Amino acid sequence: MTQIPHDTLVVVADGGQAVLYRNTARDSESPQLREERRLKPGQFSGQGPSGSRPEDQSVKQTAHATFIKELAQTIEQMVAQKKAEHLVVIADPTSLGEFRDAAHKSVQAATIRTLSKDLTHESPAQIAKALEKA
Repeated sequence: MTQIPHDTLVVVADGGQAVLYRNTARDSESPQLREERRLKPGQFSGQGPSGSRPEDQSVKQTAHATFIKELAQTIEQMVAQKKAEHLVVIADPTSLGEFRDAAHKSVQAATIRTLSKDLTHESPAQIAKALEKA
């Protein structure tokens, strides 16, 4: 496992919520995560998908895509404001794919690791353990 730098922002998301953690460990192979912020759909001032909803997409799928796009925009702002130099993104496969598609180049450049798992309901210790194994 590659060491996760101190103060790395760890984003744990699915289509219905995201939890932002900071790695507080210094010079350690084992991350120590401190919860920084919880995000839910409707908390953002950004905009969702533009245009009409595709016929084969449900309202739930559109809401999921909107949330992930808004999350990517929020993370982009944090990177631009120097609040996140390094990122780790953990999300279920669908959300991770949508996040990658929506993420600005600056977010992609700051991302040092991704993990395709739904860990939104896990404790910080369990998330850290999953990162150690990845």
